[in-house]
Amino acid sequence: MIYVIFAALSLTVLGLVMLFSAGVVRGAQALLTKQVIWLILSLAVGAYAIFINLDWLRRRAWLIFGICMLGLVLTLVPGIGVKVNGAQRWIGLGPLRVQPSEFAKIGLVLILAAYFASRHREIKNFVGGFFIPSLIVGSCCGMIILQPDFGTCFLCGAVSATMMFQAGTSLRWLLPVAGLAIIAFSVLVYFDPVRIRRVTSFLDVEANSNDSAYQLWQGMLAFGVGGLDGVGLGMGRQQVHFLPEAHTDFIFPVIGEELGLIVTAAIVFCFLLLFASVFLRLRQVPRLFEYLLATGAILFVTLQAIINMGVVTGSLPTKGMSLPFISYGGSNLMVTFVLLGFVINVLKSMKKPRSLKVREI
Repeated sequence: MIYVIFAALSLTVLGLVMLFSAGVVRGAQALLTKQVIWLILSLAVGAYAIFINLDWLRRRAWLIFGICMLGLVLTLVPGIGVKVNGAQRWIGLGPLRVQPSEFAKIGLVLILAAYFASRHREIKNFVGGFFIPSLIVGSCCGMIILQPDFGTCFLCGAVSATMMFQAGTSLRWLLPVAGLAIIAFSVLVYFDPVRIRRVTSFLDVEANSNDSAYQLWQGMLAFGVGGLDGVGLGMGRQQVHFLPEAHTDFIFPVIGEELGLIVTAAIVFCFLLLFASVFLRLRQVPRLFEYLLATGAILFVTLQAIINMGVVTGSLPTKGMSLPFISYGGSNLMVTFVLLGFVINVLKSMKKPRSLKVREI
């Protein structure tokens, strides 16, 4: 558990350092101030998640999921939902903007864990083990795709499918649906000029470096300029002159330019440490609800990190997705700490003596 906390705090501190750098270079001190406020709130909520009674949480999973779904609906209501760069993913709450699709991750993890824990005898049944949980996941992903937010939709679908498989849902049901989902995504991308341009630019970054692949190209240049030890904190040229979204989705290349390969490798190591520390202990979790809760929570954090780093290094098509703990953004930071709190709660509960040697279901 100590490794989980160490990795999370190390990444969070680095994120604040990079936002301080952005404030010095770009005169954007307000970013750091807002992020510190969100961090304080996130630490408080995350600490609550560590000590909350998991049985109480399990009994209220449907309520929490319903609230998350209501938030997704409100983003599409005129006057309540806030549109930014063509996407209506936020709700305005005074000076703050909340992104319900981030909080939907919490609801989705809870509802799937609670559902399978209470319906374990139906897992091998098509209706109980596949159809009903698929409706739950589909309703959530459907609302997210309407915003539209393809990246979060894919992330929710991938984590949910993994949780269903871990719960015991048969691959003969999961694989065909996964194939259909890939086909559906491909069709949606093909008929969307913006997204098809992202795919073509990903396939030939240099040829599109002044157009659709400009952001990706500048990010890759930042890694090259930074070398092994970087040009120095606050000395990078990309975040002030060339690289859009340098403090959010593309903060990883800025770190590569200013602090170098050593620090970017350390970030990768921290995420690996975070995942490995949890994964190696998951099989020791005795109850199905806790096992699925921790599995879904750690997958949401680490898979999002993999996607972000894959995008900014040119390994995956460009998609707006923040780097957990590090990127600027209050909703993602709070949700990340809540998910981490759930994981620590599960690991902490394993230290209590139990009469059962096998997973309780």
